[in-house]
Amino acid sequence: MDEWLSLGITHAVIAPGSRSTPLAVQLAQRPEFSVHVFHDERSASFAALGIGEATGVPAILLCTSGTAATHFHGAVVEAHQANVPMIVCTGDRPPELRDVGAPQTIDQTNLFGSAVRWFHDPGVPSDDASHTWRSLASRTVSLACGERPGPVHLNLPFREPLLGTASALPTGRRDGWSVVSAARSVSNNLVASFAADISGKRGIFIAGRGASPSVLALAQQMGWPVFSDPRSGLRVCEPNVVVAFDPILRHSAFADSHVPDVVVRVGDPPASKVTAQWISRHAMQVVQVQSTSMVTDPDHATYRTYVAPIDELMTAVQANVAGADASWAAEWNAAETVAQNAISSWTQKEWSEPTVARVVTDSLVAGSHLVVSSSMPIRDVEWFGTVTPNVLVHSNRGTNGIDGVTSTAVGVALGSQSPVTVLIGDVACLHDSNGLWGLAQRNVNVKIVVTNNDGGAIFSFLPQATQVDKSTFELLYGTPHGASFEHLAATHGLRYEKATDRASLLAALQSPGTCLIEVPLKRAVNVGQHDALNASVVEAVSTVL
Repeated sequence: MDEWLSLGITHAVIAPGSRSTPLAVQLAQRPEFSVHVFHDERSASFAALGIGEATGVPAILLCTSGTAATHFHGAVVEAHQANVPMIVCTGDRPPELRDVGAPQTIDQTNLFGSAVRWFHDPGVPSDDASHTWRSLASRTVSLACGERPGPVHLNLPFREPLLGTASALPTGRRDGWSVVSAARSVSNNLVASFAADISGKRGIFIAGRGASPSVLALAQQMGWPVFSDPRSGLRVCEPNVVVAFDPILRHSAFADSHVPDVVVRVGDPPASKVTAQWISRHAMQVVQVQSTSMVTDPDHATYRTYVAPIDELMTAVQANVAGADASWAAEWNAAETVAQNAISSWTQKEWSEPTVARVVTDSLVAGSHLVVSSSMPIRDVEWFGTVTPNVLVHSNRGTNGIDGVTSTAVGVALGSQSPVTVLIGDVACLHDSNGLWGLAQRNVNVKIVVTNNDGGAIFSFLPQATQVDKSTFELLYGTPHGASFEHLAATHGLRYEKATDRASLLAALQSPGTCLIEVPLKRAVNVGQHDALNASVVEAVSTVL
C-alpha cells in the first residue's frame, strides 16, 4: 500500500468480506487513500472501471475469496477491451484450505483468463518475502499503465489470524522498482509512410475514443471533414466537424457522390452501422491510427494500422502533406449544417428518445462528464446529439454491454469529482440497480436520466421484430418489466423527478444535487420516430446536392 501511494494510486474500491481484511484495514487506515465501499462486487468493479476511465490512474479493487471475485469478471473484461487501467486484488484461502471443501474457497488461479495484462499469486505473505513487496506493487502499476493499459490481477492468500501488529515497512527507493521503458516516439519512416497514405487525397477522419485536438488541427490543414463520435472529444463547433454523419449517410445519392480516397480512423470506431456499411460498400482504403497495439478492425477493412502517440504523429505529419481542394470539406459542412437544423427543428416539435439525447447533450456544462449506456442511448447521442465542447463522454464500448453502467458513472464521479450526467435505458438501469446503493451518501453530483419504454427498445430495430410473432418477440426481446423507478429511487433515498417534455427534463437536469430522472416513453412508436427523424435529415441534405 505504501508503494502504491508513492506511485500516485489514491482510490480504492472495496467490496466487504473477511479474507481481504489485511488489505482492507490498511487501506482504511491510510488517510491518503479515498476508500469507496460497494456492497455488490459487480457494482464495485464497474466503479473502479469508472475511476480508471475518468483519471487514467488505476483504482485498487478489492474483495474477499470465493464467488465474490467471479462478480468482477464483467468489468475486468470491459477494462481489458477498453484499455482502462485497474488493479484487481482478490483475497484467498491459503494452500492448505484449497481442494478440501473449505468454505468460500474456489480455484482463483488465472480466474480472469486472458483478460488481464498479468496474473500473479505471491503466496501467503511472510517476513522472508517482505523485500519483494514493493517491487511487486510497482510491477502491477507498470503493467496496468503500460503500452496497452488494462487490468492486472493479484490473488492474495492469507492465513489466520487476519489482524495483528504491523512491523516496520520494507525499505523504499527514490527511483522506484520494476520500471519498464519502451520506445514511444514517432520515427521519420512512420511519418513518411502515413504522409504517403493521405497526402493530396480527399479523405475523412473518423474520430473515436482516443482521438485528440491534433486530429482536428490536421483535418483543418488538409481540408478534410472529421466524423466525430461522442467519445472523441472533438464534438465542437468547427466547420470541419461532422456530428450527424450517420443520418447524412442515409441519403444514398450524397453518400455515393462523396466517396473519399482514404478513411483515417483514429481510436475506437463509432456505433454507426450505416457508416461501416458505406465504407464496405465502396471498398474504401481504411488507415487505422491508435495508441495501443490492440487490433481494432471489426469489418476487416483496414489497409494499414499505425500504433503511435496520436498527438505526435498528427503534428509531425502536418509538414509533409498536401491538402484536398476546398470544395470537399465545404460540401460536408453544408450537409452538416442542414442536418443539424433538421434535427433541431424535428426534436423541438416531437417528444422522443432522440429528443431526450438532444436535450441532455445540449444541457451539459464545460468540465462535466456524460456516461452513456450501450444499446439505444449511445446511438441516439451519436446520431442526434449536439456538440459537447469540453465535456468528457464515456461509454462502456469495449464489449458494448449494458451491465454496470450506473456503477461506472458513480466511479467517474468519484474519480473526477465533477458533475456527471448518465443517459441510460430502463433495462440497463434495472440491470445495475445495485449501483444506486449508498449513492445518496456519496459526495458526488450525479443525474441519472432513465428513458423508460418498459423493455428492450433496440430489438425493435432488428430483423427479429418482423420475423418473430408478436407474443414471442415480447417474451424474448421486448421483455416488459413494469418496474417503478419512483419506488426504486425511494428505496435508495434518492430524489426522483419525472420528465414528460423538454421543459421538465431541462429543469430536472439543471436542479441541484443527485437525482434519478425518469422519462416515460412509448416503445411502440420508437422505430417510427427514428425513421421520421432520419427522413427529415435526408430531405434536408437533398437541398445541398
